[in-house]
Amino acid sequence: MTTVIQNIAAWCGAQTDFSAAAKRLAAEAITDTLACIVAGRADSATLAVRRAMESQIGASGARIVGGGRAAPAVAALINGTAAHALDFDDNFRPGMSHASAVIVPALLAIADLVDASGEDFVKAYLIALQAQAYVGWGVGYNHYVAGWHGTSTIGSVGTAAGTAWLLGLDTDGIARALTLGVSMASGVKGQFGTSAKPFHAGMAARNAVEAALLAQAGLSGKMDILEGEQGLRELYSGGIITDFWDKTPIDGPHVIETTGVVPKRHPCCGSTHMVIDAILDLQAKHGFTADDIARVDTLVGVANWRNLAYPAPVDEMQARFSMQYCVARALRKGVLSLSDFTQSAVDQYAQDPLMAVITMEHYGEENSKKALHPHKVTLWLKNGGQLEGARSVAKGNLGDAFNDADRMEKFVDCCTGLTNASVDGLFVTCETIALQRDLKAIDPLFNA
Repeated sequence: MTTVIQNIAAWCGAQTDFSAAAKRLAAEAITDTLACIVAGRADSATLAVRRAMESQIGASGARIVGGGRAAPAVAALINGTAAHALDFDDNFRPGMSHASAVIVPALLAIADLVDASGEDFVKAYLIALQAQAYVGWGVGYNHYVAGWHGTSTIGSVGTAAGTAWLLGLDTDGIARALTLGVSMASGVKGQFGTSAKPFHAGMAARNAVEAALLAQAGLSGKMDILEGEQGLRELYSGGIITDFWDKTPIDGPHVIETTGVVPKRHPCCGSTHMVIDAILDLQAKHGFTADDIARVDTLVGVANWRNLAYPAPVDEMQARFSMQYCVARALRKGVLSLSDFTQSAVDQYAQDPLMAVITMEHYGEENSKKALHPHKVTLWLKNGGQLEGARSVAKGNLGDAFNDADRMEKFVDCCTGLTNASVDGLFVTCETIALQRDLKAIDPLFNA
């Protein structure tokens, strides 16, 4: 009987092409992530990781945002940290992860090693994403509720499938990379609101690169380490074992066309997004302003409630994980941008009296284990009125997708400060990455 890892590896090894729709959606996700890497290049977390690796940065190897090159694992570590540094990168529910912040930096590092084409880069992205989804669904959502950071746990495993495929490994080699990725899976959500959180994405990207290179060299592990005794599912499932792998093959419709990745509308923790979007929906319909608000009550899942641990943030990282700060800024401005999450912005706005009337409750741990719930908001107006809203998904999902203008606007916001190239031209280049003979056309993003 074949194991789950062997089934994933066999699917990966059999992939020769994907639908036009899947490749278009992949290119959009890659473009969004490249922009986030650029935006995060000067964040304190990225700079700290870069300083730690400084002795290994030179003129050869894989590209690093901000200039320089290094061994593939080091480049993936730095670029992955940058991708997640501002919490503006996409969400991926099946993996409970920021999938692309791990996949794109890891694949970039391997692509530079093997001089991959844009088309193969996109295919490798789709392979890694499907593997992340399959691993994530099999472990189950309670992995996330229990406090594991899916970006660095599920991300390390699933992304290893894509790096191994792009490196040119056969089915057995991909399987070896996957089992090694399981041994590397780590990262706890208790670190949210600190610079360790973006490091988790860099760590997972590095893990995926190293898993592929070690697999290429012949290192291996158990093939049943996902579903077997003392394996990932048993140890990381939050006490609730799913039978997903027993019932569901990996070779169904691609996850990017059915569930999708969700690019972020707001540069802050995704646990705030459904509430913020519900508020903006109500504001667009009813036309109220922040000055009309007497109180805001929010209801979220317990895992989301735990993520948002900073009702009175003192720095920009804590502000990204503060429901009170994010909701108050959205009510004041009608939109959130990167400029709202700087130290000077937090110093100026974290004392907003509106924050004191914003509450956050959760559904309860047992209820949250049973199902994913919509996030709800109740607005109490000073005139005595009451408005209620709810969202089960954030803006950017397949049913409420970004349009061309939305994607361009975010790309420009992230790439502010680039002086060595046309931002508009780079946006087009990234969105047509599958047509590029190699990845040299995106060099201006990394040499800024």
